[in-house]
Amino acid sequence: MSTKSTAARLAAAQVKAEALTEALPWIKTFAGATIVIKYGGNAMVSPELQQSFADDIAFLRFAGIRPVVVHGGGPQISSMLKRLGIESQFKAGQRVTSEEAAEVIRMVLSGQVNREIVSRINMNGNAAIGLSGEDADLLLAHKTHAEVDGEIIDLGRVGEIAQVNTTVLHELLDAGRVPVICSIAAEIAGEAGKPLNVNADLAASAVATALKAEKLIMLTDVPGLYANWPDTSSLISRISPSTLRELLPSLDSGMIPKMTAALEAIEQGVQQAHIIDGRMAHSLLLEIFTSEGIGTMVEESAIEPAHLREGHKGLQEGDHHD
Repeated sequence: MSTKSTAARLAAAQVKAEALTEALPWIKTFAGATIVIKYGGNAMVSPELQQSFADDIAFLRFAGIRPVVVHGGGPQISSMLKRLGIESQFKAGQRVTSEEAAEVIRMVLSGQVNREIVSRINMNGNAAIGLSGEDADLLLAHKTHAEVDGEIIDLGRVGEIAQVNTTVLHELLDAGRVPVICSIAAEIAGEAGKPLNVNADLAASAVATALKAEKLIMLTDVPGLYANWPDTSSLISRISPSTLRELLPSLDSGMIPKMTAALEAIEQGVQQAHIIDGRMAHSLLLEIFTSEGIGTMVEESAIEPAHLREGHKGLQEGDHHD
C-alpha cells in the first residue's frame, strides 16, 4: 500500500474520530431521554434514505436514547388510492378520508409501511416493535373537522387524538424496545373496525406530550421553516413558541399541521421540537449530535450539551463510587 493511500486513510479516520468526539457531549446530555420522531415524506420513498433513517434509529438506541417512531405514509397511501380509483383530496393540509379510504389507509400503514420500517430497524438488532394506534387502545381519538376561510369542513374519517396509552409504551421502552406506531386511531365510542385517520405530525405531537419527551423531531421534505417563503435565505434555525404562533396563519397549508404539532408539544411540556429535512441522509444524527444542528428548532430555552469530565459533578469530598 502506498504512503499516499495510507495518509488518506488516516485522514479519513481522523475526521470520523472528530465527529465522534463532537457527538459525545450530546450523547451524554440525552442518555436515557425519550425522543419521539415523526417519519414521513420522501424519506420514506428512497431505499437509501429508508435505510439511513433505520440506521439512525438503531444508533440512538445503542447510544442510550429511547426513540419512539410515529409514521404516516402519504406517498404510499396516495399511490394505493390512485390504483383503486379512490379520489384523494386535501383540505387545510389534511387528507379528506371516506370510510372506503380509511380502510385502504389502515391496510397501507399497518400492513405495508409499518412492516418495512420495523424490518429495516431490526437489521441492526431485534428492538423494533410495530404498532397500530388501534393496538391496546394506544391512540384514542374523536372525529375532527377543519376550518377553511371561516367555513367548517367535514374531513370524514379523520381524528384528533384525545388519549395515548403510555403504559404500553413505557413497558416497551423500559424493555429496550423501539415502538414504531402508525397513525391510525380507534374512535372513542365509535364502531369496532372503523378506524380514524390521524395526521402523523399531530399524532407524534400527542405521543411526545403524553410521554413527556425531551424532544419531538419531525422529518419533512423541506430544510425547515422559512420566514418568507420562497426566499430560501429566510430559513429560521430557532424560533420561540410565541413568535411561531404569530407566524402560523401565514404559513403554507402543508406546513401548518407540522408547526401546529410542534407548537402544541412545546406548550404541553416537550422541551424542544424540530423540523428537519428528511431528504438528507442521517439528518437525525446531524440534528441531535452536532452543535450546529439542521432545520428549525422550536424551544422556550436552550438545552446545552453536558460538558466532558462532568461525570462526578455534585459529589462531595469523601463520596465513593462502588
